[in-house]
Amino acid sequence: MSTKTVTPADFFSPETQVAHPALIACPGAEELAKLIDSHLVAWAKEVGIDQDTFIVDCACPRFQSGDAKGLVKQSVRGDDIFFICDPGNYSLTYNLFGVENHMSPDDHYANLKRLIQAVAGRSHRMSVIMPSLYGGRQHRRVVRESLDCAVALQELQAMGVQNIITFDAHDPRLMNAVPLMSFDNVMPTYQVLKTLLQHMPELSFDKDHFMVISPDEGAISRNMYFSSVLGCNLGMFYKRRDYTRVVNGRNPIVAHEYLGESVEGKTVFIADDIIASGESMLEVAYELKKRGAKHIIANATYPLFTSGMAKFDKMVEEGILTAVLGTNLTYRQPELLKRSWYFDVDCSKYCAYFVAAINHEMSVGSIIDPIKKIEALLNSRG
Repeated sequence: MSTKTVTPADFFSPETQVAHPALIACPGAEELAKLIDSHLVAWAKEVGIDQDTFIVDCACPRFQSGDAKGLVKQSVRGDDIFFICDPGNYSLTYNLFGVENHMSPDDHYANLKRLIQAVAGRSHRMSVIMPSLYGGRQHRRVVRESLDCAVALQELQAMGVQNIITFDAHDPRLMNAVPLMSFDNVMPTYQVLKTLLQHMPELSFDKDHFMVISPDEGAISRNMYFSSVLGCNLGMFYKRRDYTRVVNGRNPIVAHEYLGESVEGKTVFIADDIIASGESMLEVAYELKKRGAKHIIANATYPLFTSGMAKFDKMVEEGILTAVLGTNLTYRQPELLKRSWYFDVDCSKYCAYFVAAINHEMSVGSIIDPIKKIEALLNSRG
């Protein structure tokens, strides 16, 4: 494989292109697919190729009994296919015996397999862009438990999928389930910092005024990366849990213990992979405010807000929380996008670079590690 990094000018180069690229958006992933497609179309035009879209028309219709099928509505023989799937999109519904059901991650994963079946092995190669891994939160086995994500990855490999591209996996060690398959786990660090500076250009990353805090021990690596590239100090919270009880599938948190230097008068940045109910993030923000933090900025790759946004609204009104950043790699509630305190991070161009690089058998190393782009972003501020 070439070590050359793909650029828009390389796109559709006959010397390096493997096959004609095609995007298949599973139901619920159309928004992200269209954004990725817009970048690919623009890059194609740069080299004189005028194509309206690379998206292949498809559908997953259902019968009244709940059974479904995958349908690809045009030929994809010999194409380099990229399936785009969002298992976390709970906004879609279907009719089951007269009852409206919301699609679960299981339904989205089943649709992905249906569309792979519909291709029927006629493509040149199949890759899956699944930013939020199906079953990824159940990442380790304790006694008699299932490991859905590991089994799903093995199923996809058996069906002929050669590449998996995911973002901020809850536990990247899941790739060990498929050691012979290409598995890229990507962090949208550059995109987050770029969006943050667009909304808050006055922000100073000086270590006397800015600090990165990990909300728990599991998020320490992503926060360590932020603190390293920004040149500021790192602190963390340790979640003390009650392991004698299980509430909503988890051991409840008894207290958040802080480890680190003083945050008094500083802007604090907290990064995590998911905001679900948001209780953990809000408790950490509250603890930091009690310790004198000036501004608190929360970041989560997947802003699910499963319990709504009322608590976040209240914390912003009380001056405890300043802003929340989340990506467009999963479904976001329309109400969330209207919040003034929420900054949406567009990662579609990042995904498009992966499509272009894989389609040209080029290295994705520099795409995965954006240190040079981050340095350029910080240097551009003077």
